Amino acid sequence: MKLKSFLLRYYPPGIMLEYEKSGELKTKSIDLLDLGPSTDVSALVEEIQQAEPLITASRTEQVKLLIQRLQEKLGQHSNHTFYLFKVLKAHILPLTNVALNKSGSCFITGSYDRTCKLWDTASGEELNTLEGHRNVVYAIAFNNPYGDKIATGSFDKTCKLWSVETGQCYHTFRGHRAEIVCVSFNPQSTLVATGSMDTTAKLWDIQTGEEVFTLTGHSAEIISLSFNTSGDRIITGSFDHTVIVWDTGTGRKVYTLIGHCAEISSAVFNWDCSLILTGSMDKTCMLWDATNGKCMATLTGHEDEILDSCFDYTGKLIATASADISFNPQGNRLLTGSSDKTARIWDAQTGQCLQVLEGHTDEIFSCAFNYKGNIVITGSKDNTCRIWR
Repeated sequence: MKLKSFLLRYYPPGIMLEYEKSGELKTKSIDLLDLGPSTDVSALVEEIQQAEPLITASRTEQVKLLIQRLQEKLGQHSNHTFYLFKVLKAHILPLTNVALNKSGSCFITGSYDRTCKLWDTASGEELNTLEGHRNVVYAIAFNNPYGDKIATGSFDKTCKLWSVETGQCYHTFRGHRAEIVCVSFNPQSTLVATGSMDTTAKLWDIQTGEEVFTLTGHSAEIISLSFNTSGDRIITGSFDHTVIVWDTGTGRKVYTLIGHCAEISSAVFNWDCSLILTGSMDKTCMLWDATNGKCMATLTGHEDEILDSCFDYTGKLIATASADISFNPQGNRLLTGSSDKTARIWDAQTGQCLQVLEGHTDEIFSCAFNYKGNIVITGSKDNTCRIWR
């Protein structure tokens, strides 16, 4: 094995190693989730070298510098104030979802008008309209971190795979018997997963366009699905009140997470794949051990249905909401979009509302930070999308 190069990953902090093994170029990552501004860098590098034979003594100083750069980045806490940059009269019918590519250079919007549009974040210009679905485009996703493909899931029971560069449709995935309401790429960008109202999820091969597995086991609609970081597991959340963990290599069920007493609204892994967080219409969230499927905690306190839940990148903080919610990449801010027509920025440590983003004339059901945490996109039932920066 021969180390070729280092790549820095700012959020969550880590170093990617590119190395050669038997003539093949491979990558592996060293996660530094506990890195803080006060971490002893020399001691950390020593620890890394003991665990990682690719990092030899000759690379010590280089690795130290990389970690110091990560520390500097972590110290730059985002105190950004957002201002409205552009209102995009995005679609002729209400939007369903917005999603950014990893760098935040462009984003996509799905709509009841049966199209998905690709936009340039810096200028607000429309780059492409992806047409071909025969019903609502409900679920949309980029194949991040690569960002060269888009998947769209529709009420017409199909999912389409598109080129970001040309807008060409590579494949139409057919096989579901009811509406597709969630889509996701695995982190390796070799599979697309689709979840449907027909109670099944399917895994599709991006290269060939063929179905790889049908995940059968739920007794009601699947409305949430999510891969773990390593891509060997996927979780599906259903209206049957359960979440199922599946092995993506075999398509077999690993665990069923039973404990909620109403429909599941969200299900996600934390970054290091050790925990699963589930949110439900029963007004609770549950935290599960991903290695054995056991419930570790039930989070109560909401007086209304939980519609979204998420981890920060370290997996130490959890946010739950009766609205769309996400952490900024730095983990010190929260963004919520609500039926009260506003989006809000919150301090993750104090819970204080720092800013209200006003202007939409109808419910905001989708909102997102870019990778740097200095741009926000909001999508609304008022048929517009807004860029704040």
